Amino acid sequence: MSIFDEPKIDCHNHVFDPARFPYQPDTPYRPTGQEIATAAQFRHVMDCYGVRYALVVGPNSGYNTDNRCLLDAIAGSGGRCKGVAVVPNDITTGELAALKGKGIVGIAFNSTINGVDFYLGTRDLLARLADLDLFVQIQAEKDQLAELYDLLARSQARVVIDHCGRPDVATGLDQPGFQALLDLGRSGRACVKLSGYAKFSRCPHPHEDAWPFVRALIDTFTLDACVWASDWPFVKATERIDYGPLLKLFARLLPDPEQRRKVLWDTPSRWFGFSI
Repeated sequence: MSIFDEPKIDCHNHVFDPARFPYQPDTPYRPTGQEIATAAQFRHVMDCYGVRYALVVGPNSGYNTDNRCLLDAIAGSGGRCKGVAVVPNDITTGELAALKGKGIVGIAFNSTINGVDFYLGTRDLLARLADLDLFVQIQAEKDQLAELYDLLARSQARVVIDHCGRPDVATGLDQPGFQALLDLGRSGRACVKLSGYAKFSRCPHPHEDAWPFVRALIDTFTLDACVWASDWPFVKATERIDYGPLLKLFARLLPDPEQRRKVLWDTPSRWFGFSI
């Protein structure tokens, strides 16, 4: 069976529909042109590549804490999509519960945009997430995870790390941020997305300088805590990226079909509550 036919869950993607849901004025980036990606367009992509379910991530770009476009995508998916929302740090338990009732399963922190200090006072928010069985999703880069580690390790919330932790490939596996990521993997409360290589690789596709980091993550987290993601529609990409080559690359990184099934299907089904 080709990887295109294998059942899979895409665990990181975005929707942008400014015609129906105008962008917010305070956002750091406003996708345009081919970056605009509606929920209907993404469902076509899912159908073409055998993606049965998807975890749609609310973006800081365009929408920030305005989750209307995200919630609309979930509501119109026929049960195929769940979501990760961007919220204010002072959001209440009731507001979080309302989002959970609409298909939100996690809350996104993005220190690559907001900085680490923005999240250092979120202990109470993490406690609320744990109480509601929602996870915190972290997008960090270089050594930012080392700065966030104590906050995350002391919380009871489940943790999902975006895009392999976006390490500095020139610094190697021993850099503090990547070692903090591996420590989170050993905790048993964290999951990592094997995705976003173009965000930290210094080489063009297939991003071979990222491969040692991917293998270290698989070894430490194990396949029971690794998931795959596309990052469609590839906002701010500096070179052409397509869905098919990303899947073929993943087949190179994990050539055994049974191992791939764990990452593409079994683990995300369990972590994010998709019915299989």
